[in-house]
Amino acid sequence: MRRALISDIHGNLEALQAVLEDADREGVEEIYCLGDIVGYGPNPVECLDLVIDRCKVTILGNHDQAALFDPDGFNEMALHAIFWTREQLDTAVGGRHSVDKRWDFLGERPKSVTERDMLFVHGSARDPLSEYVFPQDVMDPRKMDALFSRIEHICFQGHTHLPGVFCDDDGRYCFEYGNEIDGDFVFDDRKFMVNVGSVGQPRDGDPRACYVVLEDRSIAYRRVKYDVERTARKIYAAAELDDNLGSRLFGGR
Repeated sequence: MRRALISDIHGNLEALQAVLEDADREGVEEIYCLGDIVGYGPNPVECLDLVIDRCKVTILGNHDQAALFDPDGFNEMALHAIFWTREQLDTAVGGRHSVDKRWDFLGERPKSVTERDMLFVHGSARDPLSEYVFPQDVMDPRKMDALFSRIEHICFQGHTHLPGVFCDDDGRYCFEYGNEIDGDFVFDDRKFMVNVGSVGQPRDGDPRACYVVLEDRSIAYRRVKYDVERTARKIYAAAELDDNLGSRLFGGR
């Protein structure tokens, strides 16, 4: 079974379409989405429709929840974007049935999914919705202890938009950036946390969309070019969206 693990689409239709096309070429049989379909980007409705149609499993992300309920802990730029996103979802074409179907889909998403010894979340094993796990956290053994104690073998996550693999080597913690992993990364008996990166808002200095192909006990990071300029132009054209949401896409920041 070849599965694509995608996360943090953030309303970026061009990036999502490019990733789905790449996944099809890679022979992917199932797609798991680890949340944040909406927020920031200019095409929340279209991205949500694609996820509903293409993804076997979809996890709730913090921006998805913010669209449903009152946002918590959002900066001004993200807050304006999520209120705009709500309006887009409420006034989308297709009639009330289609609008309700999208809202119902978001409202029914689980915060985590467990399959055998693999855990799928948006944030972390400790706080599936909202906790950030950054590369520098390997220097915080208390945090790493708490996280890995909740993992049987592998936890797949997103949220930080920073692709890479955390490893627990008998209490010694390490992190390897996704862009430094050459070829397949094979899991052994140690515990791992895998950040699958971001489809629509990469923040590791690489503007290409990022996702993971999971097969048996190995993963491969995929970077996919898309029409960044087209996405940025849509953001600039929406008065409620901060121009920086478009400009930062060019640098993967």
